[in-house]
Amino acid sequence: MKKIGRDIQHYTPLLAILAVSLLGFVIFPYDRNFQSVIIISAAAGYVSWGLVHHHIHQDLHLTVVLEYVGIGTVGMVLVLTLLANA
Repeated sequence: MKKIGRDIQHYTPLLAILAVSLLGFVIFPYDRNFQSVIIISAAAGYVSWGLVHHHIHQDLHLTVVLEYVGIGTVGMVLVLTLLANA
């Protein structure tokens, strides 16, 4: 827990990316295409944040990149699938 408190300036942009994405998703329920763009942008922002974060901490490796890309892709596909079936 001490590490999160020390690195709060690193986690604030991630929370902002996710919060703005959620807000945009909720504000525009009538436009499925725009919601799709928001989800894709949120996934890209998540991956970008992860790469920058690990680069700053000097522990950026291929496995970390693949993990962020994988989790971002799974989350994006899951939400887009739910959105298409709604």
